[in-house]
Amino acid sequence: MLRFSVLFLAVASCCSACAVSTADDPGPDFVPTRPADLVLTGARVYTLTWGEPARDGTPADDAPYDADGWRPDANAVAIRGGTLLYVGDAEVARRFVGAETRVIDLGGATVLPGFVDSHMHALELGLTLGEVDLSGLENEAELVAHLVAVARDVPAGEWIVGRAGPGERWNDARPGWDALNAELPDHPVLLKGRHGFVVRGNRRAFELAGIDEESPAPEGGELVRDERGRLTGILTNRATTLLRAALPEVTLAEQERALERALASLAADGYTEVHEAGAGASTIAAARELEAAGRLPIRFYTLLSARDAELVRTWVEAGPKLDGLLTVRAVKAYYDAALGSRGARLLEDYSDRPGHRGTSGSEYGFDEEVVRSAMEAGFQVGVHAIGDAGNREVLDFYARVEAALPETRAGRHRIEHAQVIHPADFPRFGELGVIASMEPPHAVEDMVFAEDRLGPERMRGAYAWRSLREAGARLVFNSDLPQGDHTLFYGLHSAITRQDRKGRPPGGWYPAERMTPEEAVRGYTSWAAWASFREERGGVLRAGFDADVTVIDVDPLTVGETEPSALLTGRVLLTIVDGRIAYAAEGLGSAPR
Repeated sequence: MLRFSVLFLAVASCCSACAVSTADDPGPDFVPTRPADLVLTGARVYTLTWGEPARDGTPADDAPYDADGWRPDANAVAIRGGTLLYVGDAEVARRFVGAETRVIDLGGATVLPGFVDSHMHALELGLTLGEVDLSGLENEAELVAHLVAVARDVPAGEWIVGRAGPGERWNDARPGWDALNAELPDHPVLLKGRHGFVVRGNRRAFELAGIDEESPAPEGGELVRDERGRLTGILTNRATTLLRAALPEVTLAEQERALERALASLAADGYTEVHEAGAGASTIAAARELEAAGRLPIRFYTLLSARDAELVRTWVEAGPKLDGLLTVRAVKAYYDAALGSRGARLLEDYSDRPGHRGTSGSEYGFDEEVVRSAMEAGFQVGVHAIGDAGNREVLDFYARVEAALPETRAGRHRIEHAQVIHPADFPRFGELGVIASMEPPHAVEDMVFAEDRLGPERMRGAYAWRSLREAGARLVFNSDLPQGDHTLFYGLHSAITRQDRKGRPPGGWYPAERMTPEEAVRGYTSWAAWASFREERGGVLRAGFDADVTVIDVDPLTVGETEPSALLTGRVLLTIVDGRIAYAAEGLGSAPR
């Protein structure tokens, strides 16, 4: 368990020969000029300061790894202000303890560089914490019954908004809306699919949105109809915006509270930084208010929504914001939609829908001029692309811009999701310097339908982390929260095993694409730091770097090799951001593993 004191307790070394990870060993006579504010001791510290693993995952020669497996390369950390003073041996760290130093004996817990979720929607998470959770409902009858029960406590006329769980497949089942209309006539209802590319509503919601039987589908979207051509209450891809637009406007004050609530929750989940994928003007305003008031609990790296062209133009003219916990230096654009809703743009027809290849480009709202202008102004760009045609066309776009403006290559541009890629395009990521920003949980959640959509041949290029690494691409890992489970343990488990929580399928789904435990950890730490231009300040534990630290009760490097299922029961013990404790667990019930 965690023990707090202002006295340093001598602790046994957690490894037989913990190396000092600072650039220079202070030596036996070293005396710090100023004490630390915080010292962590009794820990298994992995600094990640050694060399990068080979493309096949083999650890570097200088990694703390041998035939017996991984071993920590330090066992203590000293912090002052927002900076790491020292990372190395406990005996040396003792010298940094003064009368006011807070000392935490971690009792063998694992200390890692701060975890980063490099693609999520934190504001949406904060707003959805008040929505109806539909996960675990087995069928349509249970869903409707649950919503009826919820409606008893909601005044007539007010919206009921719910979110489906990972197993919901409205794309395939395509349930009608008769039961929703009959049982909930007085409440407008909006139900969001897992990845947001499918929504359901009842007739009252459609009336408020101005959607009727004669309404045309917008370009790049579908108003799903039954065999007689009648509305079913389901909208896909760009049509989802028709129903979302009818929701009551959220005030700036409500957005501030929602964002603060979400980021505090993410600190408790072990994250020291998140990348907001597609921030609007109000999101930036809310984050700025929180930062000014000292209420921004973790780092908030924003990708401006390219769908708001005026917002992007304003920032292009003003330039990026690089100081403080709030960073604004990137832009997020959409090129195609999702695989589950058959909106991802494919090179050939969907295997389970002949004649259909999805939607992309300008028909899905991709404004090439806006995105190019952001790149030219020095902003990083991340483009959402799912299908093999979508990914190829985004790579083509980056290639055109880089050919005309070679300086834009320095922007460390990204493809968000990079889910399905033609094998011929794997090496282009490395050649163009494009980061593949991917979600390990998507693979294990999508395996129930992905092969139906793609067929076995195209599956060889889907969720292909190893193939991309071997082809020279840079990767980062993330959750796409709140569309999926965002815990770091679930993400690590998915990357290492390619299995769901129940260990299915045996051996993993397309196991050749699995990551090693080190690669999985780096995908959320050092690789994520590079993606946000922080490799000289973060991503590893080194003296002089920012004091962003995640402490957990399981060693993902050792357990990831020997018993990866144990990751799923891991817990976050401590989250430190810029030297401040953003989260500390209480009442720890089991010893670290």
